[in-house]
Amino acid sequence: MSKRYYYSASVAEFLNTSSNEILGQLTDNNDFELTLEGRNSWRDQIPLLQNNLAPLEGGTIYIEYTIPRMGKRCDVILVHSDAVFIIEFKVGANHYHPVDARQAIDYALDLKNFHEQSHDIKLIPILIATEASKTPNTLEFAADKVANCQFSNGQNLIEIIQSNTFQDSKITPHLWAKSTYQPTPTIIEAAKKLYENHSVEDISRNDATAINLSQTCDCIEAIIERSKSNSEKSICFVTGVPGAGKTLAGLNVATSLMDSENKEHSTFLSGNGPLVTVLQRALTLDKKEREGITINEAKREAETFIQNIHHFRDNYIIDKSAPSDKVVVFDEAQRAWTKEKASKFMKSKKSIPDFNQSEPQFLIEVMGRHEDWCVIIALIGGGQEINDGEAGLPEWFKAIKQSNTEWKTYFSPTISSPEYTFGNELSDILPRNSEERSSLHLSVSLRSFRAEQLSKYVNAIISGQSELAHKTSKLVLERYPIVFTRNIDTAKSWIKNKSRGTERTGILASAHAKRLVPYGIQMKLQIEPEHWFLAEEEDVRSSNFLELAASQYDVQGLELDWTIVGWDADLRRIDSQWEHFSFKGSKWMNINKPINQLYLRNAYRVILTRARQGMILFIPEGDESDKTRKPKFYESTVDYLKACGIPEITE
Repeated sequence: MSKRYYYSASVAEFLNTSSNEILGQLTDNNDFELTLEGRNSWRDQIPLLQNNLAPLEGGTIYIEYTIPRMGKRCDVILVHSDAVFIIEFKVGANHYHPVDARQAIDYALDLKNFHEQSHDIKLIPILIATEASKTPNTLEFAADKVANCQFSNGQNLIEIIQSNTFQDSKITPHLWAKSTYQPTPTIIEAAKKLYENHSVEDISRNDATAINLSQTCDCIEAIIERSKSNSEKSICFVTGVPGAGKTLAGLNVATSLMDSENKEHSTFLSGNGPLVTVLQRALTLDKKEREGITINEAKREAETFIQNIHHFRDNYIIDKSAPSDKVVVFDEAQRAWTKEKASKFMKSKKSIPDFNQSEPQFLIEVMGRHEDWCVIIALIGGGQEINDGEAGLPEWFKAIKQSNTEWKTYFSPTISSPEYTFGNELSDILPRNSEERSSLHLSVSLRSFRAEQLSKYVNAIISGQSELAHKTSKLVLERYPIVFTRNIDTAKSWIKNKSRGTERTGILASAHAKRLVPYGIQMKLQIEPEHWFLAEEEDVRSSNFLELAASQYDVQGLELDWTIVGWDADLRRIDSQWEHFSFKGSKWMNINKPINQLYLRNAYRVILTRARQGMILFIPEGDESDKTRKPKFYESTVDYLKACGIPEITE
């Protein structure tokens, strides 16, 4: 394992080494082009540290310590006695900017969550603005032993360090420095890294519970190689629990073929408009910053790599040739449209009135135009169909059977469960020439590094199994806080107190939750996904502003750190079962079609699995004077969630 830092020494050795010698080691170990600004910054930092750490006895210092998940390097890490001090320099700054403080806190949180030796120790972030005035500090620790950010102009650095009350236990610096680092990136972070030509192994956890992500990627790559060698056309169905890494696996395959010299290109397709918009925007901004190209150049490349499936479809309705891509990854393939939905939409466009295929049929026909080999990788989420006309897995199998081309089908044994088959027997719908691959199922949720049992817990809640949910809650709530409240202000206070650094928060609710308006949650207002997920918290369009709520359609495939989930009267627990409602005009109407009831339950399944670190459910008290918000609409749901093990907070 290569070193994570450019320079390391005991504090005593650091104090007795010349600035030029330290600067030389930093320069030699720098993997990138060293700018004059960077070199001058080191020149200022080294003497400041040496002058102010002189009274310190013991300790080890690390300069330019890499934080892999964030793709950044922390300026200085000081391991002293029972604490780790994370020091971020802003040389020449005369003010302590909040954005810089958040960066220092982010480094501390990253170490706390993903660096094994940092899980149970004190972490103290310090922001040094060298030209700022001295400011008083109060050192306070959260429950996880991460302190609030301390502010220094450098001259009071030793005071901050000595303000920590050291315990008898001490950290062993060399063990801390080589500790296992197991990151769980967000999908946006992962997309950026893979787009930079990193592999999935570089950015994901490698512990035993999450190893099947690598196994799945290896299995897909083996299928691609076999298809190429044997001139076969193959369809590979990848299944997984929410947040298990299906999109990550798909992006890994797509990026690995992105710059192939033999022109075996790949494209990442999705019918999820918000996901496409957010990833395209994130990759565009990242590539522009990294490579110094224009925003339009970066945008063109990002939009070529990640495409909306509907744009891909429209293009190849007109263009009858085979695509340049030999491999296409279709994210959330369960959301592909049925023949009825696709035909109705095409007729409404008037330009293609005779379109008469489902989206799976059409994609299979388009890729089947290749004379030799090709591969479709369909990423399937069980129980994730949330809208009218979403075909699910059975439509894909039907399309394979109806194709004029011989396709080899690969699938995981998990697809035999009802959430994938819509209740059909697998043997009745499975195409011929099919092979089972256990590695094609991702069983461990990586979205929440705190609660790998979350999806099982949510499934138990949605399926009405309160006893199972209560048992599962003991495993989940130990590390992943879930609470509920009847007061929206309490919910907002809770989430603001929980989030730190640049962690993202947001309000979620079902698109049917139309009577949360009196509490400031208006589902008729549309978010702008690229701003909601990416903008700074000061931006009113940002999720962090806690003003605009997102629905299941906005957030499927994406994630936040902490969420408020508004639970309205559209899904109610009545007589030990779920009752489903849609708000029309001025009253609630029963949803009677089983498929539409399924879509509503799946909507709650989606919004209950978007948070990486924890969530608070907001369930209104109701108002007896308002026939659309009667207290009885909510009380049975509250009782049910209590039975599932979710505690209530009142302040």
